[in-house]
Amino acid sequence: MMRADLAVITDWIRPNTRVLDLGCGDGQLLAHLQQVKQISGYGIEIDSGSIVASIRNGVSVLQMNLETGLSGFDDHSFDTVILSQTLQATRHTEPILRDILRVGREGIVTFPNFGYWKNRWQVLWGRMPKSDAMPFEWYNTPNVHLCTLEDFEGLCNAIGAQVAERLVIGPEGRPIRCCPNLAGSLAIYRIRPKD
Repeated sequence: MMRADLAVITDWIRPNTRVLDLGCGDGQLLAHLQQVKQISGYGIEIDSGSIVASIRNGVSVLQMNLETGLSGFDDHSFDTVILSQTLQATRHTEPILRDILRVGREGIVTFPNFGYWKNRWQVLWGRMPKSDAMPFEWYNTPNVHLCTLEDFEGLCNAIGAQVAERLVIGPEGRPIRCCPNLAGSLAIYRIRPKD
């Protein structure tokens, strides 16, 4: 079964477009998009095991470190650049978002919402949050920058990005309409450069 955020991303991708998936993991999303949307594109991954898995899934993948930027790609090389549940593991978040908007006509970014009420509750009781969206212990987590919806939207505004669409979902994968920064565990954004 596909992760809820990947299903939303699939809905947002137009058929026959060029897609770049940053931190593509095993290539599951790109393989799915190739099959159902006839997209073309690449994945970028740093982990050797994930690269092998991507290739096995029929995905063209480049071994790169996102932290060094996307200078090898021309402006607007892709219709959509995806950063799915990788934002929180990046050290240089602002430059990566700027590169997404330079390389792609739009970006789709998903991340666990640190403002989710269960995360807040765990912090209130003196513990770092642990959940399905953030399954690691504080001492072995790859997450270095956790944020809320408000934090992410503030950063978008600061770098000249407009939020074209936002969907926040709960742990069961259903959309959250009321109090999304409190009730939503996972955020999915479509961003574009401001006109």
